[in-house]
Amino acid sequence: MDANEPEIIKSGVVALAGPPNAGKSTLLNTLLGQKISIVTPKPQTTRNRIAGVLNGEGYQIVLLDTPGLHRSPVLLNKEMVQVALDALQGVEAVVFMVDVSQHRASEENREKQEYKSYLETVDCPAFLLLNKIDLMSRKDLLPIIEFYATLFPFTAVIPVSALKGEGLEHLVDELVALMPLGFRYFPDDVPTDATERFLSAEIIREKVFLLTGQEIPYSSAVLIESFKENNQRRLVEIHASIYLERKSQKGIVIGKGGEKIKQIGTAARKDIEEMLDCRVLLNLWVKIRKHWSRDQRFLKELGF
Repeated sequence: MDANEPEIIKSGVVALAGPPNAGKSTLLNTLLGQKISIVTPKPQTTRNRIAGVLNGEGYQIVLLDTPGLHRSPVLLNKEMVQVALDALQGVEAVVFMVDVSQHRASEENREKQEYKSYLETVDCPAFLLLNKIDLMSRKDLLPIIEFYATLFPFTAVIPVSALKGEGLEHLVDELVALMPLGFRYFPDDVPTDATERFLSAEIIREKVFLLTGQEIPYSSAVLIESFKENNQRRLVEIHASIYLERKSQKGIVIGKGGEKIKQIGTAARKDIEEMLDCRVLLNLWVKIRKHWSRDQRFLKELGF
């Protein structure tokens, strides 16, 4: 083979889908061995599609982390679900992931109708990933497997622990076997298609999720207003705005004497510095934009 010709390997795109808080972002981060998607204990943390690039001997798999599939009348949530559904099209495989520790027999009828409607759009091989198996006994998994088997003809059912890495080698082997021969989508040293600007906004939003309670995380959005790199000083200066929907929320996010916003900024800055491998000057503002989650124009600014 000519040294200038691109290497032919097994390559393809795989969508990670499932209900909120199933562990899709944790799965992506564990497979890649680094943090690409933000993770919090709260459902619906992921709002946009983000690609992680998994490289191995003779293969490259682009994994699409997607927002959780759920029903909601709020425009933001509808847009999130549409992002997830769009990601199921034109891929080599779908990984449908569920948190078995949250499965409730009393909810099966509702879930059956809802999940079936999502899976009906899938026209490629799909794998059922049963996450958090470390929290359940094997015998308790059997009725859950039987329930999901009625929803879709899954290619395989794979019990895993995304956090601990259990069962992930089996998943990767199954996915690699399905990938067609082709070329790399990305150089093997590029872990994601997301920009540093986008990832910085996500890190800030993660800290808002982790450090505030009640309705604040779901009423917040982050926009990077300015992202300036100074290579000589190995410094990046970031100006970002945290948008909220009501004035009453502003005091909570700022905190007494500015303590809460300082805490958010310090935690975010540390993670952004680790990601960028340089010093970061992070400036945060808190702004009010009433009903932004129902504002189509503002949602476009957020990437929807």
